[in-house]
Amino acid sequence: MKIVIVYDNVATDPFKSGWGFSCYIKEKQILFDTGDNGRALLHNMELLGIDPMEIKKIVLSHDHFDHSGGLKSLLEINRDIEVFVPEGFSRFKLRGIRNYRIVVDPLEISNGCIVSGGIDKHKFEQFLMLRTAKGIAIITGCAHPGLDNILGFAERFGKVHAVIGGFHGFRDIHLLEGIDLVVPCHCTKYKKEIMEMDNSKSCQVGKEIVLE
Repeated sequence: MKIVIVYDNVATDPFKSGWGFSCYIKEKQILFDTGDNGRALLHNMELLGIDPMEIKKIVLSHDHFDHSGGLKSLLEINRDIEVFVPEGFSRFKLRGIRNYRIVVDPLEISNGCIVSGGIDKHKFEQFLMLRTAKGIAIITGCAHPGLDNILGFAERFGKVHAVIGGFHGFRDIHLLEGIDLVVPCHCTKYKKEIMEMDNSKSCQVGKEIVLE
C-alpha cells in the first residue's frame, strides 16, 4: 500500500507548500484531508499524476480550513466523490455537498481502511486506520484529541505499526518508541525531537510511504 503526501507545510519546487495536510492512498483511491488551498492541492496532484476523477472517497479529519479548504475545488471537478466527516463537523461546511456521510462509530469504508469517527468525547476530529501485514497504520490530521488517545484507540484494532500526519502538541515522545514507522507532518510542534528517533522519517509534498 502506497501513501503519497500531497499537501504539507514543507515542499520543494516544483511542488507548492501550504499550511495544512493531505495524503493519498493510491491502491484504495482515498484522499485524506485536502489542505487549505485548492489551487495548490490540484497543482501538486497534477505533478504526482493523481487525477481528481480517480478519487472515490475523501476522509476529512475535521472541519478546520487547513484540512478542508481544498474540498470545494475537488468537488467542482468530481462531484461523485463520497466524503466522510466526523460527528462534530460543521453542518454549514457540508452545504452543497450531495454525497457525504457522518461517521459516528468506526467504519470500514474500503477493505482494510477504517475511519475512526470521533473518539470518546472528541467528536470533532477523526483519523484513518489502515490494516497492513505488520499492523495498523494511523493517518492523522492534527491529532487535537491527543496522539496518546489516538494510539490507545487504534490499539483496539491491532498493534500500531506506523503513524503518519500532524501530531499537534504531542510531547510524550517515548510512546512512539515501539512503533516501526513515525512520519511527523504539518502541525507537529516537537518535530525536531521526534526526528531524532531512529524510526522517524521526514514529511514533505511528494514523499511516498510504502506500507507492507
